[in-house]
Amino acid sequence: MTEETKDVDAKELTMADIYEGSFPTLKPGQIVTGTIIKRLPNAVLVDLGLKAEGILPLEEFRNPDEAKEGQEVKVYLDMLEDKEGFPAISKRKADFQLAWEKIKEKSESSEGVPATVMKRVKGGLAVEVMGLDAFLPGSQVDLRPVPNLDMLIGKELEVKIISVNWFKKNIVVSRRVLLEERQAQARKELFARTKVGDVIDGTVKTITDFGAFVDIGGADALLHISDLAWNKVIHPKEVVDIGDELKVKVLSADERTGRITVGLKQLTPHPWEKVEEKYPIGTRIKGRVTTLAEYGAFVELEKGIEGLIHISEMSWTKMIHHPSQILAVGDEVEAVVLNIDKENRRISLGLKQTMPDPWSLIDEKYHVGQRVEGEVRSLKEFGAFVEIEEGIEGLVHNADMSWTKRIKHPREELKKGQRIETVILGIDKENRRITLGLKQTQEDPFYEISKELKEGSLIRARIIDLPKPGVVVSLQYGIEGFVPLSQLVRGGKKAKEKYQIGEELELKVIRVDFDHRRIGLSEKAVHMPESENEKPRERRKSAPEEEVNDRFTLEDHIRGTGED
Repeated sequence: MTEETKDVDAKELTMADIYEGSFPTLKPGQIVTGTIIKRLPNAVLVDLGLKAEGILPLEEFRNPDEAKEGQEVKVYLDMLEDKEGFPAISKRKADFQLAWEKIKEKSESSEGVPATVMKRVKGGLAVEVMGLDAFLPGSQVDLRPVPNLDMLIGKELEVKIISVNWFKKNIVVSRRVLLEERQAQARKELFARTKVGDVIDGTVKTITDFGAFVDIGGADALLHISDLAWNKVIHPKEVVDIGDELKVKVLSADERTGRITVGLKQLTPHPWEKVEEKYPIGTRIKGRVTTLAEYGAFVELEKGIEGLIHISEMSWTKMIHHPSQILAVGDEVEAVVLNIDKENRRISLGLKQTMPDPWSLIDEKYHVGQRVEGEVRSLKEFGAFVEIEEGIEGLVHNADMSWTKRIKHPREELKKGQRIETVILGIDKENRRITLGLKQTQEDPFYEISKELKEGSLIRARIIDLPKPGVVVSLQYGIEGFVPLSQLVRGGKKAKEKYQIGEELELKVIRVDFDHRRIGLSEKAVHMPESENEKPRERRKSAPEEEVNDRFTLEDHIRGTGED
């Protein structure tokens, strides 16, 4: 090789080296800085100092407006040349890698980082953390479920990074974890300075059916519904509302569980402390009916104090089966204090005691034998109750309704609402009972017939019944007479077959017993002279039967003792 040839080769090598050296030495996996030289509709061309420009889609930019010509941008170099000879680059990978160290540092240190809520996605929120996309699950947004996540879009929250996946480019954050940690710290500090019995300031944060949660300086304390007021509270909103600032008393503080309970009513004296001084026995009070029960009505005297009017203390005269018969919820009533049980927090009230007892003067207004008018109020199996004045009722027993009829039920003679005249038969002031008689307002027909019928009188009477021991006939005034078998002309064992109902007989009165209301009759005494009566032997033989038959009365017949 000549000297001239060597000079030429040296010159060519130098030019090659210079050309190669004019391009930076880049390797895949590096983050490089390029310049946007041209903006296309969906991408930008980035000059990296290589043979060809890199193509970067606009979607790689969080804000496409930032992609301006002449703007420097850091990208991740995936490869120097793709199939078409262009370098493959990614801004997202560069952003993620650049932020990775900071994110890793924050994740390990458990520090909170700012996050901007971008939009709502399935299961939670998409947020931006240090320039990268991250996912905030709905369950991790707050300590309690947030009903409307859309209201957080555009807001900046402080979160904690709980998961980073480099390969999937996935970051998961939580606001709840950060809040719980801070709440635990605040609770720890709170327990250090708070003791049971302390009175502290708080703000109502949440209201539930069972109470309210009060923020007492970084921790939530439960204000139970039973500790809101001394009186009965149906719902906490009756006493407090969200945002109310309160002074509450610490009732319990369990550092192990982190639970604190507070009370509001404990800051005021219990209304029962001086109840005996405020409501002495025998005094009249006014109150409002709050509840009706089967056994009585509860009356509110003041907030936290209720008394009971038992149904037995509602009326002097009426039988009260349920308090709704005379009272309703919301009624303003006047009552008398009957008894106070401070230990068990019970007050017994009386409603009827506000009115005079009509039975106290009953013996001055009424006497036995007095005729009174009244209205039939109710019919029972045994008799009828008649109201002779408001609140005073008397009983007309079935036996005192008719002189001649056997009354099985009062509806046979009376109707509810009917006005009748009665006679007072008895007054029992102690047991509040008056006995009345209806039949006593009329003359006893047996007395009248006893004046007309004498022993030995001859009468004609029609048969109305044929009991086994004899014959029953109808007499005047609705009274019945009885003819024993021994006094029948056609007597004997088959006397029923020899007589018929409706048949008229000629009879003789052989006995009138006014005390026992019996009239004994004889057919034989009319048709057979006494001398032709039975022979002595036969008389002696039939005497027991006759004696038995003489004892048979109309009452026995009605009771059915003489049935076949």
